[in-house]
Amino acid sequence: MRFIKVFIFFFLFNLPVGAQIFPVPEDKEVSFDVIRKNKVIGNLTTKFIEEGEDLKLHSILKIEVKILFFPAYNFFQETMETWRKGDFIAINGFTDFEDDREYKIEGKDVNGIFKANGMDGALELNKNIIPLNYWNKKMLKEEEVFDTQKGIVRKITVSKLDEESIKINKTKIKTEKYIFNATKNPKDKGPFPEYTLWYYNDELIKMEFKNPNDKKTITIIRNDWEQ
Repeated sequence: MRFIKVFIFFFLFNLPVGAQIFPVPEDKEVSFDVIRKNKVIGNLTTKFIEEGEDLKLHSILKIEVKILFFPAYNFFQETMETWRKGDFIAINGFTDFEDDREYKIEGKDVNGIFKANGMDGALELNKNIIPLNYWNKKMLKEEEVFDTQKGIVRKITVSKLDEESIKINKTKIKTEKYIFNATKNPKDKGPFPEYTLWYYNDELIKMEFKNPNDKKTITIIRNDWEQ
């Protein structure tokens, strides 16, 4: 039996007070459910930690798919992103797929260069590179981003669709809607899935994509939303 292969990227980060370029939750924490076939299969939580002039985001994503009550697929990712005065300056992370793929992700600004390590080994990137993080709606205006799941650079294309009203926690809200695509890396085991993104007041509310293997829709949606 082919197990589900879920491709999910961390997408929550922020900036210190006074240097915000995207919204910060009042309680310094955000939570999303990961849903497949109307069942919650995982959860993403991100905590916003202020340390002096830095703001660090500690994010944990856990996914478990069961078939007949037995584990069929597990995915784990943990990252710590550091932002200072509006700039992304460092990241440490770890991604564990169910198969033999495990990636330790590191990156840091050094003398005007963002030096990173990941799936493709050591990289020297433009210091202005930003993470592939769907929480930051301004990321959608970039041409390329740093994939924090694998520690690589991907080029992206984005299309804005018509506004759409969606229901979340029994509340109907009018959202901005986008289609997001990114380039495939030669070491990827499958295509990069096309994402649909919904934002309300610049906050990511919902996202969806089709699993390239079983074509099932994966939905990631806020479970702590209050308007």
